[in-house]
Amino acid sequence: MGWIGETIDSIKSLQIRHVLSQAVSLGMIVTSALIIWKGLMCITGSESPVVVVLSGSMEPGFKRGDILFLHMSKDPIRVGEIVVFNVDVCAYS
Repeated sequence: MGWIGETIDSIKSLQIRHVLSQAVSLGMIVTSALIIWKGLMCITGSESPVVVVLSGSMEPGFKRGDILFLHMSKDPIRVGEIVVFNVDVCAYS
């Protein structure tokens, strides 16, 4: 049973390596997404640089599900600009 035990051990070590490889890959993907998000926050000056249209209230310009990239500016709001509100949700007791 010597070679069978060695084979089983090698399979287990391959599975452990595969799981570790997958975990490292997932960690790199999550880290990359966070770095991109933080970079967009710095570039745009907004806490939410990317938003999704949730309702049909912006049609026909934007449809439900469209993704908008925001850019904050110190300039006054002009006619034709899109205004996005950040609503704080409070829990009432």
